Amino acid sequence: MSMHKNILTLSILGIISPAVLAEDQIQNTTPTTKLETIQLQAHPLTQSAADFAVADQVIHQKQLAERGTTIGEALSGQLGVYSNQFGSGSSRPVIRGQDGPRVKVLQHASETSDVSSLSPDHAVTVDPILAKQVEVIRGPSTLLYAAGTVGGLVNVTDQKIPTQMPEKGYEGQVGLRYNTGSDEKLASAGVTAAIGDQFAIRLEGTKHKANNYIAPNYFHEHEGELEKERRVDNTFADGQTFNIGGSWIHDRGFVGLSYSNRQDQYGLPGHSHEYESCHPHGDHLHCDGGENHGHADEHDHSAHGHDEHEHEHGGPWVDLKSERYEFRTELAEPIPGFEKLRAHASYTDYKHDEIEEGIAETTFKSKGYDARLELVHVPVAGWEGVIGGQYNQQKLNISGEESLFDPNKTQKFSVFALEHKQLGDVHLELAARADHQKIDIQSNQKDYEDTAFSGSAAANWAFAPNYKLSLVGSHQQRLPLAQELYANGKHFATNTYERGNQNLDIEKSNNLELGLHFDNERVDYHLHVYHNWFDNYIYASTTYPYKNFRLVDYTQDKARFYGVEGELNVKLNDVYKVGVFGDHVRGKIDGANAPRVPSGRLGARAEADFADGWTGSAEYSHVFKQDKISAFEQETAGYNMVNLGVSYAGQYAQGNDYRIYAQANNLLDEQVYSHASFLANIPQVGRNFTLGIEFGF
Repeated sequence: MSMHKNILTLSILGIISPAVLAEDQIQNTTPTTKLETIQLQAHPLTQSAADFAVADQVIHQKQLAERGTTIGEALSGQLGVYSNQFGSGSSRPVIRGQDGPRVKVLQHASETSDVSSLSPDHAVTVDPILAKQVEVIRGPSTLLYAAGTVGGLVNVTDQKIPTQMPEKGYEGQVGLRYNTGSDEKLASAGVTAAIGDQFAIRLEGTKHKANNYIAPNYFHEHEGELEKERRVDNTFADGQTFNIGGSWIHDRGFVGLSYSNRQDQYGLPGHSHEYESCHPHGDHLHCDGGENHGHADEHDHSAHGHDEHEHEHGGPWVDLKSERYEFRTELAEPIPGFEKLRAHASYTDYKHDEIEEGIAETTFKSKGYDARLELVHVPVAGWEGVIGGQYNQQKLNISGEESLFDPNKTQKFSVFALEHKQLGDVHLELAARADHQKIDIQSNQKDYEDTAFSGSAAANWAFAPNYKLSLVGSHQQRLPLAQELYANGKHFATNTYERGNQNLDIEKSNNLELGLHFDNERVDYHLHVYHNWFDNYIYASTTYPYKNFRLVDYTQDKARFYGVEGELNVKLNDVYKVGVFGDHVRGKIDGANAPRVPSGRLGARAEADFADGWTGSAEYSHVFKQDKISAFEQETAGYNMVNLGVSYAGQYAQGNDYRIYAQANNLLDEQVYSHASFLANIPQVGRNFTLGIEFGF
């Protein structure tokens, strides 16, 4: 499809659809922000975090510049958040034990339209390095964008389309950094320039290249023997992103378009085709004519990878390209009774090849449309709120060796509303969402069509000065994915043969969360306990194991996840601030331990804001051993993590600033294995150092 056609399509969709943009965010230099006056970009109302039922987390551009290039790694370490890292090229956040479709990742409040939900080795096509900020949203507000995201919802706020004219006629930022762990070299740049009095253009991009990363005491199997290696095979990651956007900005709002081009090449560690011959026969697997009723082999913390940069010679790697076109507009007082209209439309053309020995063994193609319309109404009897609708369509086509299911088209029509009101010392928030989904499959399997309804309520009670008690409850319904309904094929990233279930019902959950908050000039703390009860929880259940390969069937059962999170910070004086934090979650399906649930974590941190632009930080955390494991899992050892950081900010000219930063990560050079990852037997990066510089103008 030509660029001209896509822009025309977006213009038409833009008349009937929206985007979520909000006011500028107050900057904060703490790694994890407990919001009080900061406004969330994804939220369509101009309310502060004090109006939310839960303390949402915000990671700002300064912190993102120092973090991972994948969204899971960028968020990993936040309270209640882990990463299901698959090498260096792909990761998704795991929040409160939930991942995949239960933790939606949005690109500026819209669908990414990639294939990341199908497999952990598929990259999420958002760029945290270019983001203005990344938000973890919980509570009733999540129903504005998706249902069934009981862990939370991640919104990556970008700057592709200008929403206001730059004060000096231009503004921008350039950054460079180097990391020793993978010899990563990363460059990023973005500039917004005024063209006349009412038009602004935005250009931005990144380029990064990383080798296989180092890991302590790593052993690689070669010809049946374990050999010690310095670097983990096939963990390289190269990529580049380019965005261009422009908008007409007027007194009552703006209207703009953007084009994005993203290309990634990254290795697939642990990728094995030892079980290529395996195929199901009833409830069993036949592999080279043999059968084995035993359980999975012992987990030995070794990898079956390929030589460094073998992607140049045909090793297992991903070659990804995504093009995205977007339209956004915002209009104040569009019609009587409404304060604001927001509209958004996007078209995404995505493709990636999984290449081995120079041949594209499997090709994934996705073409996705997403459109939203939101109207913020004037207060009615003290209630403020927003109503809206959304349409999303994705066409998926998988061809080749790992063609899990036939070509299909998923369409989803949604309506939603959010209302809030202050009643004395209590702030109330109500939300509801309805989703109607149709899936057309190009096979003799039956098409799918159903409707789901979700609702949520929250109350914040300021029962004493500086104190707040919050209660959040929701009933959420999640419609099954095409993969869960129709899968029938080998999936080597997870060492499984997957079989879908056309008779899946809607997944339903009832969720409760209680929070206690305190905040004054010297001390702040918050504590949350939560419990999620699921009916018809959809998961891949192992029917039959053969060595490290498993036959899995998508099925449903009762499940529950429960946990606790807490944080305490004390400002000792104008320079030093110290704190402690911790989180823990348990998950059970039909009374047995759920798979890939991260273990508990406890830690402490210190921050210093010295004079003359110098800041420093130190953080220690202990991740406990995970021995509450599901069938066919192995225990994951605990570890200690020590990170140090220092930065200096100054000006090189009037109105132009710069910042130099240095970090020491995993200073103890600990062996780190992530239980939340499908590659729990692949070690994470060892001791590494980052040095970077940013210029603002």
